[in-house]
Amino acid sequence: MELAYYSDYAVRLVNTEEPARNKDSLTSVESIRELFGESSQAARRATDADVTRFRSVRGRLRAVFTAADGGDETQAVDLLNSLLLEFPVNPQISGHDFRDEDGRPKWHMHLADHPSNATAGYAAIAAMGLAFHLTEYGVDRLGLCEAAPCRNAYLDTSTNRSRRYCSDRCATRANVAAYRARKRLETERSASTSRSDDAAQETTPRTDR
Repeated sequence: MELAYYSDYAVRLVNTEEPARNKDSLTSVESIRELFGESSQAARRATDADVTRFRSVRGRLRAVFTAADGGDETQAVDLLNSLLLEFPVNPQISGHDFRDEDGRPKWHMHLADHPSNATAGYAAIAAMGLAFHLTEYGVDRLGLCEAAPCRNAYLDTSTNRSRRYCSDRCATRANVAAYRARKRLETERSASTSRSDDAAQETTPRTDR
């Protein structure tokens, strides 16, 4: 399993909040366990105290995406480095679920659950995954959805670095809004031109033939 896979942990956590809509789904131990997946040992260690700690990490991860989306590469890296220093990972060599044609394990690096608490475990995995994604694909691959008021985080995996929205739904909504805006502008311009023509005809003096 590629370590960049773990970057999705960061996206999932950041997107539990929609600030512009005043929505927050990170409100309980159950919501934390959903982020991990029920099978995770760290998920089973989650307590009410982790809700506040998770929200703090979420704000710091969103700051990374905000800096990257704004083109501040150094700031994004500095913010991510601070998370990596505070929440170190526990790497392990694993061969679960991966077998070659001879039935032997395909050994790969795996990030193990953190022994201290659920927040530290999740933050370590999310930060390291995001760091691998950033160094492998570039800071400009971290973005925030342009479809207002969404602003969800996303990882751009397109071949031409063209992604601007977090989902097809937001892309469609933005395209429809842009189309309607263009049609309104065309209608207003047409009406303005018509009024100008009418005014010109009214002020043009008539000549007797």
